[in-house]
Amino acid sequence: MRLLFLAVLRPHTGNAVTAGRVRDHLEAAGHMCVLRDAFDFESPSEIANLITAKNLEAALALHLYRGGRLLQGHGIPFGVIFGGTDLNEDASDKEKNEVMGKVLEEARFAVAFTEAMKDAAQVQWPHATGKIFVQSQGIATVPNADYNWDTFLQQSEIDQSADNLYVFLIICGLRPVKDPLYLVDAFSEWHQEAPNMYMVIVGPEAMDLEVPVLARNIPGNSAVVEHGVTGLLFSNPQEFIQLAKRLVSDPTLEKEIVTNGREYVRTHHSWQVERDTYQRLVRKLEARVEE
Repeated sequence: MRLLFLAVLRPHTGNAVTAGRVRDHLEAAGHMCVLRDAFDFESPSEIANLITAKNLEAALALHLYRGGRLLQGHGIPFGVIFGGTDLNEDASDKEKNEVMGKVLEEARFAVAFTEAMKDAAQVQWPHATGKIFVQSQGIATVPNADYNWDTFLQQSEIDQSADNLYVFLIICGLRPVKDPLYLVDAFSEWHQEAPNMYMVIVGPEAMDLEVPVLARNIPGNSAVVEHGVTGLLFSNPQEFIQLAKRLVSDPTLEKEIVTNGREYVRTHHSWQVERDTYQRLVRKLEARVEE
């Protein structure tokens, strides 16, 4: 089947990584998947031209408002995947909420990454209850798990002479709630007190790396990270420093969080299960095409 897949594809964001992974799942099942950035289109008419030009038979969108609204009224079956922005931000906007409700009326299925996202969606749009499925984001084997950290430290000019060196990796995206500079001031003050503490900001990857996770306490993170069990959640920079100090001084806590986090990933974020789910759901579109 020839599929159009709309997503926001800004580099090094969760959206782009997720879209690429889902596309791979669909193409592995023999489908031809045309992945396009939803921000490249201003109206459904432009999508109609693309559908005609590429002879597309069905579609998928990541984000109901950003992508799903562009798929309405074209006569081809489509499914949607909820983004965090849909439920945590756009749902509170009356106009966007109504648009997303109409998208769900026409969509053949909708995917939520967590039970919490599904519950929130069902409260907003009760009419879509029967078509919302939960599929956690899958994680394949981490390709750089054996990364040479000695080389990294040399290239980054971090003072390796410091005793008991600690490096905190900040894995972040681009939205304000994921601001990569959110902790800089507080961390800089801590570094002045403890020169062996460093913060490194990187783009796209963390539980799967078998390191303790400290995450900002926002809905998308709290749905995945259980505070004190699979990671630690902070609400402000000062709380991050407090929890980080606790983690550094308590090896037992670190070990428990690493063990629980790794087991959580293995249990709930299977790459193969994710692949099977999307391939099965897309068959719902295929059946509609054949009708």
